[in-house]
Amino acid sequence: MNLPNLSLWLALLCTALISGLYYAYSCSVNPGLATLRDGEYLGAMQAINRAILNGLFFLSFFGSLIMLSVTSVWHYNTPRFAWLLAATAVYAIGSFAVTVIGNVPLNEALDGFDVHSASAGELREMRLRFENPWSVYHRIRSVATCISLALIATAAVLVTEDSQTVN
Repeated sequence: MNLPNLSLWLALLCTALISGLYYAYSCSVNPGLATLRDGEYLGAMQAINRAILNGLFFLSFFGSLIMLSVTSVWHYNTPRFAWLLAATAVYAIGSFAVTVIGNVPLNEALDGFDVHSASAGELREMRLRFENPWSVYHRIRSVATCISLALIATAAVLVTEDSQTVN
């Protein structure tokens, strides 16, 4: 396997990992958290947001963007290029930028909130400011990452003379 094709499979793997994480949140974590009382919900989100800041998450989150970009360049002038460029753009805007511009500021605001000393009214207000916007951003990045993954998979299965001779 040559480097361009290896990079393609690494991009696919990283993006699949992030897509799976977002999917799991959408199917189980977010619905489960939604059933909690305000203080429990906010405390759980604080704990999750702190726990996710680790090497494995960063490897797949940043790795997707890096590998998609590198792979797109390596597959320039092949039939895979348009698919990979589209996958890169969708991931960069719909997942990476949405997370950095939308979810992260909400997470940071929540991290600075003292759940244990807040009144019931303050807990309710913080949840109202956090939960729905965070969930909207999460749905956007979930869909975008699934689309990006489908585009990468399409590029990966494209079998043509040109794509097989990439060096």
